[in-house]
Amino acid sequence: MARTETVTRFGTEDQRRRQLVEATIDALADVGFAASSLSEIAGRAGVAPSLVAHYFGDKEGLLEATLRHLASRVSDSARLRLARAEGSRERIQAVIDANLAPEEFDARTCSVWLAFWGQVLHSPRLKRVQRVYQRRMLSNLRFDLKALCSDEDAKRIAVAIAAVIDGLWLRSTLSDVGETDSLSARSIATAFADSQIASARPRDAAKPKPRRLDGTRVLTSHVGGDYLALDPAAETFTTINPATAEILAEIAIAGEAEVDRAVALAREAQREWGAKTGAERGRILNRVAARLRERNAELALLETRDTGKPIQETEAVDVLSGADCIEYFAGLAAGLAGEHVDLGPNAFGYVRREPLGVVAGIGAWNYPLQIACWKAAPALAAGNSVIFKPAELTPLTALKLAEIMTECGVPAGVFNVVQGDGRTGRLLSRHPGIAKISLTGEVGTGKKVMADASATLKQVTLELGGKSPLIVFADADLDDAVGGAMLANFYSAGEVCSNGTRVFVHEDVRAAFLDKLAARTRAMVVGDPCDPATQVGALISEAHMLKVLSYIEEGQREGARLLAGGERVTSGGLGKGFFVRPAIFDGCADSMRIVREEIFGPVMTVLSFRDEDEVIARANDTRFGLAAGVFTRDLARAHRVVARLEAGTTWINTYNITPIELPFGGAKESGLGRENGRAALLAHTQAKSVYVNLGRVDAPY
Repeated sequence: MARTETVTRFGTEDQRRRQLVEATIDALADVGFAASSLSEIAGRAGVAPSLVAHYFGDKEGLLEATLRHLASRVSDSARLRLARAEGSRERIQAVIDANLAPEEFDARTCSVWLAFWGQVLHSPRLKRVQRVYQRRMLSNLRFDLKALCSDEDAKRIAVAIAAVIDGLWLRSTLSDVGETDSLSARSIATAFADSQIASARPRDAAKPKPRRLDGTRVLTSHVGGDYLALDPAAETFTTINPATAEILAEIAIAGEAEVDRAVALAREAQREWGAKTGAERGRILNRVAARLRERNAELALLETRDTGKPIQETEAVDVLSGADCIEYFAGLAAGLAGEHVDLGPNAFGYVRREPLGVVAGIGAWNYPLQIACWKAAPALAAGNSVIFKPAELTPLTALKLAEIMTECGVPAGVFNVVQGDGRTGRLLSRHPGIAKISLTGEVGTGKKVMADASATLKQVTLELGGKSPLIVFADADLDDAVGGAMLANFYSAGEVCSNGTRVFVHEDVRAAFLDKLAARTRAMVVGDPCDPATQVGALISEAHMLKVLSYIEEGQREGARLLAGGERVTSGGLGKGFFVRPAIFDGCADSMRIVREEIFGPVMTVLSFRDEDEVIARANDTRFGLAAGVFTRDLARAHRVVARLEAGTTWINTYNITPIELPFGGAKESGLGRENGRAALLAHTQAKSVYVNLGRVDAPY
């Protein structure tokens, strides 16, 4: 009994301390440092001044605790962002984003920070807190900069980035015209960091000679109809089974020489391929589609082992949807035509649709084979040659597609696969011999690809990330709506760019919706992806799993209620893999990070609404615009709402169905251009106008 009382008392004291700290922040923001007396603060907290003295000793003690609270808030945010960052550059970005986050960059918070910074020179206690805060920021920056540049430059750039962060914050705080908001401040700091890193000296340490893993096969790029010979000095990476952490293969990275060779062979092969009739190209592509269907079971198992996705998904969707795509564009190839224009009795014109030349595709790791087909099929049907770079996390099935292309009569050099990481991707996006680049990936990568492509004015298609809304009105069929929400969040373990992770449910049916949703979600089978009974497989990597878990932790810290799931699954022989039980968050607010940021994992956030106009405004309040869904029995409302949603791909009374016949793509920061449909075929051609004179030339001289 005494132990319970002690815990309760300490809990109450912690709450009271927090209450006084919040009252101090309010006082500093409203009346400034000098006027924030103990009496003023106590009055705001509704306690006697003597109680403030009891907890903190004096005003300086209270101020020190408040500054520690503010500094810890930024540090906690940085820690969570660092946990989900992948790679040194992303970790540097995590520090920038944490320090310039919207909640730290609003006028009220900035004024409090400014009040403290103004007193640091006069208070050793506040100075100590400031030094710890600044040293932590510099340490985080230096640690990851050292992986990108020399130690000397790392120290210099870390100080420079910290100074830019402080300068942006100070400029915004002192300006009364709203020059800079959080988003623009982060963009400025990001551009500065990129420029500094790009101009820095690389690390002096020579790279160690690559060490081959005993007994592991080494795969190279597939160029010109066959695998390249392995260079013993080539840098490699490994691809693993996310369900078991077993190494599946070692992959040789294509460098500048390999990419140049691929482009040269692709340009030469394209001339022959582009000269064929559309019907001839279509016949060959139809053979490829048929072979994919014949080998569905084999390819689906390889896809499952490389991605961690359940075999019930890869057998039903991943391979067959790729075959459907190739078959669809094979059928369109013969119908690709221009137009005739009547210009009167003395002339006519016509428009030719011609291939672009060499097209490069960069794939994502969530649907490796499907995306390879989505990139290749319209380009090949239009007469282009293709160089495809799969994601380094899932490099295997694209190589099988290259083998099948060759077996089925696609001329050598028309479809090529180059393996590598971001460096290989940059070689493609910057190469002058490539006419178009198509990327499926995250927003930051898309912006870099677009910037690289601009140097040679390449055409660009970008299919990027999303944080899509799914709206459930009160008259919806709740069983269908729950099923749609689960497909929109938990299929492929939530690793789908178009997922409707912001689920807006009308208040009148929210309780019933959550009851059905929680029961069905808890019944989902998390297990071995190769078991046909498994419904939720592994996340793609340990780093990505930790990122997803950090968001779940942050959601709870922000005050959302975890209704189901959210924990790592290690039982039943899954301990070596990267499994997370599907999570449902209730009690969410639009401002929470789990609601605003793309998690790319099995995490659903549920929000309530009352009014149609209200929910449309909230649904559109995002920088993304990839997809959206509506559940309602009122079809007039459904069409009305869909028309107002700022998204490139939408669904009514279903979710995440993507037939090849319909264009797929996003608005705003979710991308440019479209995959699939006739729009994708035309996007891989260029129009050539031809004027034909039937009379004499009327020259004025």
